[in-house]
Amino acid sequence: MREDTRAVHGDKGYDKYTGAISYPLYMSATFAHPEVGKSTGYDYSRLQNPTREEVEETIKYLEHGCAGLAYSSGMAAITAIFAVLPARSHILLSEDLYGGTPRLANEYFADHLEIEYVDTTDLELVKSKIKDNTKALFIETPSNPMMLVSDIAALADLIHQNQGYLIVDNTFLTPILQKPLDLGADVVVHSGTKYLCGHNDVIAGFIVVGDRQELIEALKQHYKSTGAILSPFDSWLMIRSMKTLSIRVKKQQENAEKLVDFLKNHKNVTKVYYVGMEDHPGYDLNKKQAAGAGAMISFKVRDAKKAKDVLKKIKLIYFAESLGGVESLMTYPLLQTHAEAPKELTQKVGIDDTLLRMSVGIEDLEDLIQDLQQALDD
Repeated sequence: MREDTRAVHGDKGYDKYTGAISYPLYMSATFAHPEVGKSTGYDYSRLQNPTREEVEETIKYLEHGCAGLAYSSGMAAITAIFAVLPARSHILLSEDLYGGTPRLANEYFADHLEIEYVDTTDLELVKSKIKDNTKALFIETPSNPMMLVSDIAALADLIHQNQGYLIVDNTFLTPILQKPLDLGADVVVHSGTKYLCGHNDVIAGFIVVGDRQELIEALKQHYKSTGAILSPFDSWLMIRSMKTLSIRVKKQQENAEKLVDFLKNHKNVTKVYYVGMEDHPGYDLNKKQAAGAGAMISFKVRDAKKAKDVLKKIKLIYFAESLGGVESLMTYPLLQTHAEAPKELTQKVGIDDTLLRMSVGIEDLEDLIQDLQQALDD
């Protein structure tokens, strides 16, 4: 079964007991046992629930992994990854990440892990930073919000020489456009809230692990013990959402490619960041390791006043945090998604008061252009 088909049909396809095409929502916290020593395979929903299992198996298949786990949020998923790394491990993180990730690392894991940030687009620099106790590399590619592209296969080779893990946040491109595990990564993490959901109505997170059994067991034990699970209802909503993942992502990308051309030629736009542009420094690498550039665009305008004017004037495009939904959204990273990121990192990568980030939706392209035109014009 090809992947677009699997996304539509899910792991089991339909309910074998009733024939229901919509996979059932099992709103049960606990399950009855046939007798002592026997189980239906489900005991208590914190451990496993049939609806959650269906979405976990589906994302596992799409990412070509060996195990999938569904969490109550993307940050809960990242928390689990950090938590199961050996105490006092050295972990290298990309300098350009969603602001919540360094906040989590610095505020809650500084006593557990030795945390260091590095430009993961510079392989020689990364190599020089790896120490005996370096156990993980955590990257986003393309990165949020500056759209930097890191070489997944090369970074995997580097960290594997140290018996460590390469962890890739694949939220921006989804398994439709990029498969990090196929390139050598060990773990893929998603904010399922974004493209996997696509409708701005579920908070969810996912981890998919490749052939690293010791990590799978550690994550499952942490999952069972902490209980940061995705609820049955949210799991059911995610199953529904992922049926249209492929067509949504492809339409969003198509719109983004054309919006980039408009933005590049507007007098008040000074810089556009999109990995699908041929003059983007990561264009060739992204083309090599991904099937597309996605639908995330960052751009700079002439000054801070213009940035704030744009956010006030957009109408069809919403001024809102998050991304990946069918509705187009625009954010102000400096004061929103990266407000609590270390200032030295935001300044280094170029996040300033002129930067806007747009998540392109599936609306009619001409309507989006008209909205941007009236918002950007003087």
